[in-house]
Amino acid sequence: MIDFLKCHQADTIYLVGDIIDGWQLKKKKFWPKAHRHLFELLLDRGRNGCRIVYLPGNHDEFLRSSPKRRFNFVEFTDRAEHVTPDGRRYLVVHGDQYDVVIQKAKWVAYLGDRFYVTALAMNTWLNIARRRLGLQYWSLGAFAKRWVKQFVNIIGKFEQTVADELKHHDFYGIICGHIHHAASKEIDGFHYLNTGDWVESCTAIGETFDGTLEIIRWCGSEQDTLQVAHDELGIVSV
Repeated sequence: MIDFLKCHQADTIYLVGDIIDGWQLKKKKFWPKAHRHLFELLLDRGRNGCRIVYLPGNHDEFLRSSPKRRFNFVEFTDRAEHVTPDGRRYLVVHGDQYDVVIQKAKWVAYLGDRFYVTALAMNTWLNIARRRLGLQYWSLGAFAKRWVKQFVNIIGKFEQTVADELKHHDFYGIICGHIHHAASKEIDGFHYLNTGDWVESCTAIGETFDGTLEIIRWCGSEQDTLQVAHDELGIVSV
């Protein structure tokens, strides 16, 4: 994510939640230099005129209860509205508001998080072995989400719930995160955009100055075959 931000400039950056993993920090302290560097980079962007909007998610929900709605150069809000240059209005939220499991059975979400952390640990060792064999990075979690029926059904239900919610509001579309699955598609006449994540897929949503919103898949500054390369972006949502 640091590499991505160094290679892209934007007027506005939306941090669409779960930037800080409060669930994991409750169990053990883990804050390496790279994490501090990321926040220093974001604050430096704010210092230089970039608007930084932080929309807390379920993993950093402790920020929602804070009475402060602004810290340094960062705005905190549960939902925001983004208007493209051609006047299209997008709702910007984390997305856990539309997750039935999070809202009705949080203990199941905690259990799922433990499985996810375990899968990531397995993924780390798997890719150490692949790297030694000269193979490219491969995501166990992303593979499961694409091919395991239960994951596919969960993603589909979440996307449909979001689209149903938009029917009650005057928005052209939505930009959200939460399910770690990047997407840009039309659902029931609404433009649904999901930023994905920076744990496995390394994706963001960028807007060019003509108002085009699209997924950026970041492979690193030296590997640009999968990225959408722009010198400047109107917005970046991560």
